[in-house]
Amino acid sequence: MNQKQSVNFYKQKDSHLIPSLTTKDFLALGLGTIVSTAIFTLPGIVAADHTGPAVVLSFISAAIVAGLVSFNYAEVSSTLPFDGSAYSWVSVIFGKFWGWIVGWALIAEYFIAVAFTASGLSANFRGLVAPFGFKLPNQLSNPFGTNGGLIDIIALAVILIVAFLIYHGNHDTSRVENTLVVLKVIAILAFVLIGATALHLQNYIPFIPKYRPTANGAFGGWQGIYAGVPQIFVSYIGFDAIAANSAEAKDPKKTMPRGIIGSLLIGAALYTCVSLILVGMFKYSRYANNAEPVGFALRESGHSVAATIIQAIAVMGIFTALIAMTLGGSRLIYSFGRDHMLPKWLGTLNHQSHLPNHALLTLTIISVVLGAICPFAFLAQLVSAGTLVAFMFVSLSVLKLRKHEGKDLPSPAFKVPFYPVLPILSFLFSLGVFVGLDKPAKIYAAIWFIIGIIIYFVYGIKHGYQNADN
Repeated sequence: MNQKQSVNFYKQKDSHLIPSLTTKDFLALGLGTIVSTAIFTLPGIVAADHTGPAVVLSFISAAIVAGLVSFNYAEVSSTLPFDGSAYSWVSVIFGKFWGWIVGWALIAEYFIAVAFTASGLSANFRGLVAPFGFKLPNQLSNPFGTNGGLIDIIALAVILIVAFLIYHGNHDTSRVENTLVVLKVIAILAFVLIGATALHLQNYIPFIPKYRPTANGAFGGWQGIYAGVPQIFVSYIGFDAIAANSAEAKDPKKTMPRGIIGSLLIGAALYTCVSLILVGMFKYSRYANNAEPVGFALRESGHSVAATIIQAIAVMGIFTALIAMTLGGSRLIYSFGRDHMLPKWLGTLNHQSHLPNHALLTLTIISVVLGAICPFAFLAQLVSAGTLVAFMFVSLSVLKLRKHEGKDLPSPAFKVPFYPVLPILSFLFSLGVFVGLDKPAKIYAAIWFIIGIIIYFVYGIKHGYQNADN
């Protein structure tokens, strides 16, 4: 029932993928996902709902947990550079059943993340062009059944554009990704510099407001800071998109650790700066239910031109996140097909480009349905739920993997420091964040896993084991 997958199986199946991605590409890929929609929205929303000025402590707490996990990702990905990220690794280390559970959690993350990112880009783009008199009718602006909507045409368009770029190869995709990430980081630094001229000390006092229970869970005190961490955690999941493309890395022993850890460190620093500046410019309560706090803060402080420019770059920045999520999701789906855990058509490569375009097509179609046609807001926290499940398994993987490194597995260029303390801590902290998710998210996660287990026993266990060594 829980046969382990062989390392040679993955090496053989991924041998036709072209190793073309460098450290620079992986940094851009990670930052494209980490520094995206969340940095332009979550600092203000979480401050208003849970933390007050102490929102930076929630971001730092989430970054510490993600940082501990990133060490584990760096070691495992440099030892086992396979497409599919945690799904492939756990299949080798713990067996195919647990690999399936992790992969099924991640596939929910990618489907939903691609759809939500496209919808977020659509909303920001419409907000950007509205002052110039351009407004789509409700039928073309919203998902079916939401505010009179039939289809979100902009979300549909951007998903198709990203799929077109990726379909034609990583070289062109990486060039676009790298350029847009640089612009986005410049825009964020510009906001920090401009916002620093409009700070008011009284907005930071009290830095940690007194705790009180609310309809959203908790506000103020350490309870509010903890309540903000699960909501923020989605900000730091971008390094999984790096790991999902391990088989296409040049010199993965070096590029993978540098890309994973480097993108997280840069992303955490930017989130810290933006959150501190936002709550210093205006009282945190001004950001309640505000989906564009960065643009709002700039306009309200008299920097309307800067607000327009930065919001325009923000739209392009969200586009980079969509590229990263689509790349990672398509490689994950390819891995399922490669292992015959889902129809093997998904695991075939294009004869000319040697890219998993069937998996890309599948992800694109499902994401279009979710992001452009169907209401899907109730699934939002599944992104964090699925990711945290994978993070816990990867943390445990290092404990078992270390015994085989340098023997029947290669010695990695990077090893988790303070072994085994840090892998154990990263597991416990990830579990702590998962416990902090709200009740509906846990229910939806349970339903998703039940569906996955049924598919595994009805289809995957038969076809996957039959072809385990083929």
